[in-house]
Amino acid sequence: MTEFYKLSGAGNDFLALVEPESEPLPEAIRAWCARGVSIGADGLFTLVREADGVARMIHYNADGGRAELCVNGTRCAARLAFHLGWADAAITVRTDSGDVSAAAAAASTVRLELPPPTETPEAVTLELNGRTVAGWRTRVGVPHLVIAWTQDLDSAPVAELGPPLRAHAALGDAGANVHWVDYQDRHRFAIRSFERGVEAETLACGSGVLAATLVGVTTGRTELPVEAATRGGFVFEVRGSTANGRCRSWSLAGDARLVARGELFSN
Repeated sequence: MTEFYKLSGAGNDFLALVEPESEPLPEAIRAWCARGVSIGADGLFTLVREADGVARMIHYNADGGRAELCVNGTRCAARLAFHLGWADAAITVRTDSGDVSAAAAAASTVRLELPPPTETPEAVTLELNGRTVAGWRTRVGVPHLVIAWTQDLDSAPVAELGPPLRAHAALGDAGANVHWVDYQDRHRFAIRSFERGVEAETLACGSGVLAATLVGVTTGRTELPVEAATRGGFVFEVRGSTANGRCRSWSLAGDARLVARGELFSN
């Protein structure tokens, strides 16, 4: 049996293995993350204490594939490290995308200070089954496609267009997370996300919120600070500084909570 923790970052849920003897196999991750027949989760991460104030996180999507960065997973990793007593209220989480500073901002809120984006979003027009989809391609840890949605966000074709857009040839072999964003005013937007590796809509995508913020700042739709309302009903806050239409620094805060601890039986 394998001990696990279950955590949720604004509805984006994860299984966590603390200091495992070895990294889990993809087939085990797929089995454990399957909803209805196992614990179920959008992904899994392992967490190892490397030094005082530093924890190493490796993140896997529900399909068993390793991802360079999961912002919500990183916030949950920090929450778990605080619970384990590895740090009181601040820790560095070492990810495949680099070191991220995390701090407990409230009882169930974790704020991440992330490196500023290095890429400028690129406007793209994608042809898909006779339809034209306009958006912006960018990278925040992992690739993203951001689509500005001016209608009721409930009507966004996430289930219909999420799968083919996520794997569109114009987005490269790795594909991208796809987000429909309602830019409501300069300090608030709502977002729905279809995530690769999960291959479904998730209740929140932290790096997607940052990608949507970056597109908003670049196109003049938003300015920091900005609040992002997610499908799960939680609100993220992005703070930072901007200059000449670019984010020079930024942080993201949102709900991150420990849900359960238990034992996984072999599959």
